[in-house]
Amino acid sequence: MRHTVSILTAAALALAATTAIAQQSSYTGPSNAPKAAAQGGYSGPGTAQLTTVKQLLDTGRDDQPARLQGRIVSFEGDERYTFEDATGRMIVEIDDEDFPAGQTVSAEQRVELIGEFDKGLARDEFEVDRVILLP
Repeated sequence: MRHTVSILTAAALALAATTAIAQQSSYTGPSNAPKAAAQGGYSGPGTAQLTTVKQLLDTGRDDQPARLQGRIVSFEGDERYTFEDATGRMIVEIDDEDFPAGQTVSAEQRVELIGEFDKGLARDEFEVDRVILLP
């Protein structure tokens, strides 16, 4: 029985360590929480229209596909970042695997975010499917 408990404890610790490593980010700008890292992502064309933070916040529909261009200015924790363009700021949710593989993203790096607008009761945010680095 003790042997089984030891094996289960070791497995749980290994899983926790693997999860922590997988949650490190490629974002290197300011942070309000521990950093998280990313690998891979889709790199083909999409049909989402280029829009602005202001347009989404003023007239965006729930689940509306969109593209935003600007900068990720800070990490807020739990896969949430603050995104900024010339018209304003909003919270964006970026899963680790949606960052470009093997590349870091600083707060000064211009990016394009492809995803969909989530019009919530408490707050609105943009759920990112892919991050593209811009020149």
